[in-house]
Amino acid sequence: MSLETVRAFFAEKAPDIAVIELTTSTATVAEAAAGHGVAPAQIAKTLSIRIGDQVALVVTRGDARLDNKKAKAVFGGKVRMLDLAEVEAITGHPVGGVCPFGLIVPLPIYCDVSLKSFDEVVPAAGSTHSAVRIAPDRMAALTGAAWVDVCQEPG
Repeated sequence: MSLETVRAFFAEKAPDIAVIELTTSTATVAEAAAGHGVAPAQIAKTLSIRIGDQVALVVTRGDARLDNKKAKAVFGGKVRMLDLAEVEAITGHPVGGVCPFGLIVPLPIYCDVSLKSFDEVVPAAGSTHSAVRIAPDRMAALTGAAWVDVCQEPG
């Protein structure tokens, strides 16, 4: 179902962007990087977070880790990751396929500035075998994402 919602999202908002489906799993950053022939950092992973009663998505580069201090300052409270059951129930996407496209309900979306290191990133597309190739600025524009600095420096 969620692959279809992502396809519908792109058909409406960016018909020039094709959803890429692989026969191998791309559920982890390492699998996605290998499958798409890019560095792990170039995978755009989507984190599902909760701040108090608010749920949001944060898209970061694949090798980035959330910096708790930065995130608390940006979001105004302690950030915690959603559990596996919550992720699919809230986003409509299975873990390993979570992305900011084709959500079942609107959520605030944030893109970490770490993505700006790349001309093109590869986020999932609603399933554990699908993705798209997209410029970070275009991804932010299409999803209405705000740019934030909430990750530790890579390396």
